[in-house]
Amino acid sequence: MVQRLNRRSLLRGAGGIAIAMPWLEIMGHPTTARAGRANVARKFVTVYTPGGSVVDNGEGENRWRPTGTENDFELSAILAPLEPVKDKLLVVDGLRMASAVGEQHQAGIIAWLTGTTQQGGGFSGGPSLDQVIATRTLGQYSKTSIQMAVRWGTGKSHGLLDPINAANYEDNENFDPIPPRLDPQAMFEAFFATLDPDNGGEAAARIARKQSILDFVDRRYDSLAPGLGAADKQKIEQHLDKIRELEQALDNDIVASDVCQTPTAVDTSDYDPTTGLESSDTGSVVNESTDAAIPKVGQFMMDMLVMALACEITPVASLQWSDTEAKHTFPWLDLPQHHHYYQHDGGFRPLELEQIQVWYSQQHAYLLGAMDAVDMGGHTLLDESVVFFGSELAQPPSHSKENMPFLVAGGGGGLRGGRFLRNEAIPDNSHNNLLVAILNLFGDDSQVFGDPSYCSGPLSGLT
Repeated sequence: MVQRLNRRSLLRGAGGIAIAMPWLEIMGHPTTARAGRANVARKFVTVYTPGGSVVDNGEGENRWRPTGTENDFELSAILAPLEPVKDKLLVVDGLRMASAVGEQHQAGIIAWLTGTTQQGGGFSGGPSLDQVIATRTLGQYSKTSIQMAVRWGTGKSHGLLDPINAANYEDNENFDPIPPRLDPQAMFEAFFATLDPDNGGEAAARIARKQSILDFVDRRYDSLAPGLGAADKQKIEQHLDKIRELEQALDNDIVASDVCQTPTAVDTSDYDPTTGLESSDTGSVVNESTDAAIPKVGQFMMDMLVMALACEITPVASLQWSDTEAKHTFPWLDLPQHHHYYQHDGGFRPLELEQIQVWYSQQHAYLLGAMDAVDMGGHTLLDESVVFFGSELAQPPSHSKENMPFLVAGGGGGLRGGRFLRNEAIPDNSHNNLLVAILNLFGDDSQVFGDPSYCSGPLSGLT
């Protein structure tokens, strides 16, 4: 159960990193609209789950789509766990991820937040929406964003940043991919080490432990170097440089208040965040202990994400539940094979996939419920936020990008939940238009986002 928190004061805390850049022509121009609007979104969260959903179970039945009308609808079996937060949930159906041009999974995760095509088999051709929001609309009071991931870097990426697992791209001239933070304990130390004002000695010890964790991760990667080629060694060094840069940008000076509380610590000693380094292309290497710990680690990360927003450490956060391969098992669901196996490696398995996706809906409900339990002074954290749930494809066996299973939640910028937004009447409606509409919720009146050839204006109906 999530404890409801009451706010008397909101204290702005840790600084961070923001790499600014000139405005791109394809992104429009800075707007002064934000200053003149009373109701703009203040927090942005993105949540990625792999493999789309069961939009067709092989018998013509869509197990994800609700039934009914815009304002009077019933959630599907897959979305049923979200019933407690239905009034703050917008189910967006009928959009095509047209900008997902490139390798099937890679192009999908790249396009999801950037609205750009994969560049020559590499990364993105533009910044991701979360970074644009962080640097151009919310940067005036916070300089950082947080990216975190659970059981990330499986399969062919072998624990390193790769087009197959990168969802976030910096708002700079190179659109550099951003590696997510993987170690829950390192995150706990980085974000909340000095939050307890009554225990300075313990705070100092936490900071020392944080450094020892970072040193351990460095050594863990270094031990692999002798067996790698020059290209892989360069990838490891680039990965570590970015992690160090992000970690060093955090100051440990946030102060506890009624709204800003230390999340409950969780023992994750049975979870190895670097397991991906030892993964196999096929998913044949299984770390049973780490896979079994995914539920508690995921909840711990969501708790930290919520408090990072509430404590004003950041206004923008991203959570990835694995990568596009998701070659890890689900022992808590009694599913011994990895996710990709149930998608198509072992043939399309809609029943098993539905189990997995129902579980993900349960996690989404937990996150939204936790955000809705934080009282920000007359409204909740969820009320001032926009949460965007997405994937890299719609239908696993065909890798289709039609009728993408998108969810948007919260109340920031006037977003209206409790609705089922269908878009079948608009032929070839690109998801880039949804990205534009979300950006508009933050007070930016741009009419395009990403590649303008896939935009026809902001998607209507969010407010």
